[in-house]
Amino acid sequence: MLKKLAYITLFAVSLVSCSDNLDEINKNPNATETPLAPYLLTGSLKQGADIYWGSDNNFNSSLLFVQHWAKIQYTEPDRYDVSNTSFVSLWNTGYATLITDLNTIINFPDQQANANYKGIALALRSWTFLLLTDAYGSIPYKEAGLKVTPAYNTQKEVYTGLLEDLKQAQSLLSPANGTVTGDLAYKGDVLKWKKLVNSLRLRIALRISDKEPALAKQAAIEATSDAGGLISSNSDIFQFIYISSPQQNPASAWFETRDDFRISKTLVDKLNELSDPRLPVYAQLPSDATVGKYVGGGNGLSNSAANSQGFAKTSKPGTYFLTSASPAVIVSYSEVLFNLSEAVARGYIAGDAEQLYKNAITASLNQFGITNATTVANYLNQPTVKYDASNYAKSIGTQKWIAFFGQGLDAFVEWRRLDYPVLKAGPDTVLNGQIPSRFFYPGTEQSLNGTSYQTAVSAQGKDLLTTKLWFDVK
Repeated sequence: MLKKLAYITLFAVSLVSCSDNLDEINKNPNATETPLAPYLLTGSLKQGADIYWGSDNNFNSSLLFVQHWAKIQYTEPDRYDVSNTSFVSLWNTGYATLITDLNTIINFPDQQANANYKGIALALRSWTFLLLTDAYGSIPYKEAGLKVTPAYNTQKEVYTGLLEDLKQAQSLLSPANGTVTGDLAYKGDVLKWKKLVNSLRLRIALRISDKEPALAKQAAIEATSDAGGLISSNSDIFQFIYISSPQQNPASAWFETRDDFRISKTLVDKLNELSDPRLPVYAQLPSDATVGKYVGGGNGLSNSAANSQGFAKTSKPGTYFLTSASPAVIVSYSEVLFNLSEAVARGYIAGDAEQLYKNAITASLNQFGITNATTVANYLNQPTVKYDASNYAKSIGTQKWIAFFGQGLDAFVEWRRLDYPVLKAGPDTVLNGQIPSRFFYPGTEQSLNGTSYQTAVSAQGKDLLTTKLWFDVK
């Protein structure tokens, strides 16, 4: 509503006579004639949280692909029986709303948006482009918002371009560059935005690590040595805090009227295997009290097989994720520590990969309210949890997958990139035993931007769920 108000301009047109004061007559003294940066920032944060945590891109797609959640009815998405109309919201909202509004802030004259607004907008735009390329691959980037039929850039071009964009964002951000309002994530704390920017730079460094290790190392060094620092505690988490209806968490809104998701059996089995104290946070006990334990739903089942598991005998996702005010975590402290551990393991930066791995798990446990020192120590000391220096991808990949619960888009990227844990497609899936490796492009791209679309597909590979993206080397 705030964003809509920011765009309202009422014109009073005199049909009686012309006047030298026509410009004054046409002004509504009670209306905002130009969109205000605070309103655009607020709207962008809310829209970004919604596309990241909402149904289309999260619990009805990527959370199913990584087997965090499962469907207990209407199982087509869990069987990958979807079309190119299934993944339009990330694309449409990303381009038409987020990137458009953030570009507006970036292009404002200084009197309408100070350097900090522009740095924040550039950081958020970079995050949006990152979501898009991680999901689809090649995307319009350099010409996005500039042409009606923009050319696509390769994923390599997008990642490397975003590293430069984030450097620019970092240069714009300073407490001396003015105050920021409308910031529902960090409440105008520019120093926290600077930490987020460097954390995103480190994230991208690892995205490109298997294809461009030299550039990845350089980016990791620059991100970790920048004076702005990295996200360094759970109080620095980049998240959007929802409130009550109609501004509640999307998953909460979904479960108010529907009951077609359960926590995945794959995840429940793994958490049980590791005696993981996050299980009671991630899952609810079945409503049938006689069951008395957490029971996950199978992924990739037919509707009848999924239904037969029993609605009352299987576990819904935890109430932590299903209340109106549940936060939309976007970049966690835990993720940053896992990324630092991997950067050390790859030889990009100095440090203790094992200790950073332990710290990452501890940060995740703390994030979900598990703070007892003995509980944490007992978990870390299990042989099945201890860091394996000979296979850091398995250790980090498995624990990162657990820590990313609920963050489907990024869990999906990291599972494809690190190849752990090993997941198997469900028995009734339709991709010959494969799990999706990307999203379909929206069908409108073929009709409205056909030449650019065809050029991108001919270079990247067929527009299929199983086509591997540039960063996904295995």
